[in-house]
Amino acid sequence: MSIKKPIRRELFYNSDEQEIIKSIKENKILIYPTDTIYGLGCNALNHGAVEKIRKIKKRDLKPFSIIAPSIKWIKDNFIIDVSLKKYFPGPYTVILKKKNFEFMKWVSILDTLGIRIPAHPFTKVIQKSKLPFITTSLNISGQPHITNPKNISEEIKNKVDIIIDQGILSGKPSTLVINGKEITRS
Repeated sequence: MSIKKPIRRELFYNSDEQEIIKSIKENKILIYPTDTIYGLGCNALNHGAVEKIRKIKKRDLKPFSIIAPSIKWIKDNFIIDVSLKKYFPGPYTVILKKKNFEFMKWVSILDTLGIRIPAHPFTKVIQKSKLPFITTSLNISGQPHITNPKNISEEIKNKVDIIIDQGILSGKPSTLVINGKEITRS
């Protein structure tokens, strides 16, 4: 089995948008920047791609969060108990109750799901795919978060399709919002 070398982008430009959107729709695995740390993501509707991310992170069934394709999508699928305008876009993960327990059960086996809309230009590229997108920290579970792409292990690099390199990021994970209460993570 051959390992495909990832496409590396020093910076992304408008000309790359269609290639990235196509890659998301083709269920590719991406390393990408957010407004906090580097993330690992894929089309959240594709069970196989989600499982690949679980394997890369060496993670059990702990729920993933997603980048929502739109506010309308959030309102259509979740019970809203906070002001979305207060948190989106921004460095927050809002935990919302699903309207249908079975909805995206392969992403979260709970009746809730973490939702993000990062305040980073790359988020708009992801949203143009019109698909929910897995967003999880770029690290093996239990290891430090990645803020500098030079610190991405070869083990992870060899298992992804695209790396979007935006240089060093702020380094602070998103703040959780549960029932309107903000919980800072380290």
